[in-house]
Amino acid sequence: MSAIAGIVHLNKEPIKIEQAKDLMNSYQQFPADDVQTWKKDHVFFGCYAQWITPESVGEQQPYYDYERQLVITSDAIIDNRDELFNKLHIELQERKTLPDSQLILLAYEKWGEDVPKHLIGDFAFMIWDEKRRKLFGARDFSGARTLYFYQNETRFAFSTTINPLFTFPYVEKTLNEEWLAEFLAIPIPNMVEAVDMVSTIYQSIHQIPPSHSITVVEERVKLTRYCTIDIKDKLKLKSSEEYKEAFHEVFNKAITARLRTHGEIGAQLSGGLDSGTVVSFAAKALKKENKMLHTYSYIPEDDFVDWTSNYYIPDERPFIKETVNYVGNISDQYLDFAGRNPLSEVDDFLNLMEMPYKFFENSFWLKGITEIAQKQGIKILLNGARGNHSISWGSWRLTTDYYAELLKKLKWIQLNKDLTDYTKHYQTGKSNILPIIAKKAFPIIDRFQNKEAQRVYQFPQIISSNLARKTKVFDKLQQYGLDLLGGAEIRNLNEFRKSYYKQLFPWNKSGVANTNLSLRYGVWDRDPTNDLRVIQFCLALPEEQYVKEGMERSFLRRATQNALPDKVRLNQKSRGIQGADVIHRMVPQWGTFIEALHQLCKDPVITEILNIQEVKRALSSIGNFPRPEDVYSNEFKVLTRSLIVYFFIKQCIRKGVKI
Repeated sequence: MSAIAGIVHLNKEPIKIEQAKDLMNSYQQFPADDVQTWKKDHVFFGCYAQWITPESVGEQQPYYDYERQLVITSDAIIDNRDELFNKLHIELQERKTLPDSQLILLAYEKWGEDVPKHLIGDFAFMIWDEKRRKLFGARDFSGARTLYFYQNETRFAFSTTINPLFTFPYVEKTLNEEWLAEFLAIPIPNMVEAVDMVSTIYQSIHQIPPSHSITVVEERVKLTRYCTIDIKDKLKLKSSEEYKEAFHEVFNKAITARLRTHGEIGAQLSGGLDSGTVVSFAAKALKKENKMLHTYSYIPEDDFVDWTSNYYIPDERPFIKETVNYVGNISDQYLDFAGRNPLSEVDDFLNLMEMPYKFFENSFWLKGITEIAQKQGIKILLNGARGNHSISWGSWRLTTDYYAELLKKLKWIQLNKDLTDYTKHYQTGKSNILPIIAKKAFPIIDRFQNKEAQRVYQFPQIISSNLARKTKVFDKLQQYGLDLLGGAEIRNLNEFRKSYYKQLFPWNKSGVANTNLSLRYGVWDRDPTNDLRVIQFCLALPEEQYVKEGMERSFLRRATQNALPDKVRLNQKSRGIQGADVIHRMVPQWGTFIEALHQLCKDPVITEILNIQEVKRALSSIGNFPRPEDVYSNEFKVLTRSLIVYFFIKQCIRKGVKI
């Protein structure tokens, strides 16, 4: 894992050593195991290295291959090393010690600009091809690692983070109001920051989008999409047991590839299926290496009073401990981060992210877990963040949609069998579920419902009308298929899932957060549920595998038999919930929170950006005496997102950014 940076003078003007030093010195805020550079005439490459994998210890990076006249600097962990070794005919004695950077370079020599199509893992890299006078680089399919760049007619510069690029005097610090307009106009429930994956919060800085490569020849810069996930053919196996075995094979590959480190392994663990599955497979694999898995679980403060319904579980310890005891080989930790809250983290998190963010409620414990993991020697921190769309796909809605299709196709025997299983699991009668299925199968039945029931709730809009008009942001968002009302029903969940994996913007936010957290703490965040092979497998599964035996998330529940305790594996009666104690944590600072919002409403710069009337309405609704359940209200999200933008703008003004 590394922060990488570089400069290419397209006019072949020699690079001044002071420029290169300033660029690399901007990374001094981060810990480093080594700092190396490579410079030749008008090209400079740098690497601020943090050693994570065994092969990276003492690695030469940037690496110059004299024979091939290629130089690379990379921020990468490649997971399909064995496959690449065989395809590239790497000698057996070299395989254990060959760093990922040199493996990428050898793959580039064989496949040229098609190289990222052959790589699986988390990566961002740049290669200078001396023979062809060409700069080439790429970012992994989901953008797990970031890579920003600046270009003009004579210069091209790149960096893992944004701020180092401002060390060049010719790079202007001007806010990109179109990016900011997207951030504000995307409806409240949506966690996406922006849809344009090339632009950033600054006009002069761009990024390589996920699933893209970049080629720079002379003054021409070309971005090319190399990966689109689109599974057309379904997997056809003989039995459910064969599907389960096939999943175990592909998921074990994803897990074991992510355990490659010279340090300790940790994992975020909740009481649910996704993180539980990751931890179960990882703990078993580590036991073979005589290593223990360290788990980190966020819990509410001791004096928190649970206000939620019986369905929700803010404190998931009973389920987590079931998993820990059942799986074994786990050292578990439960972290309440007493005295900390997301409001106190805003300024620091804005510095870390280099842009506004939307995960206010989770920010303090995500950072807190990484801090503690660093102190305990953790180098890899596993999670199951992408599991909802991959391994544990299959909600109640998907199940009833499937039953509706059986009804439409008059498959009575299969429907009766599935409904018997369903009613057994949910302890209900067929008479309760059949009307729901009938309405889905034959919508005409429901067409005479009253107009009031058909009205769609519209989420509050926090962008100012002037900024929205000026940037034409709503027209742009519509082109990307976003629901601007924020209340439209998804008609077909399977089509929604396919669209999710084809779009680029759902991926970016986690890549930015994880990259910057990892650089600060030297801990690489890795998600086996986001492995490309795992995603492709899950998308190829027949739909019935996700709804068999009357269970939501049916496939993963069956695939984890003997891997997870039944209390966790078969739990459909309750659900863990994050952030239920956020307002409880904020109460001591509530006056500060409200005062900052009142100041926001008076700020002449902010009134041009935000819908102040909406902010005032939300302030009036929540007031000086908040209820704990307000944390999930749209009013609270209006206030917290507005405040984050306000604090970011204030930071920009202090740093001399043109607004």
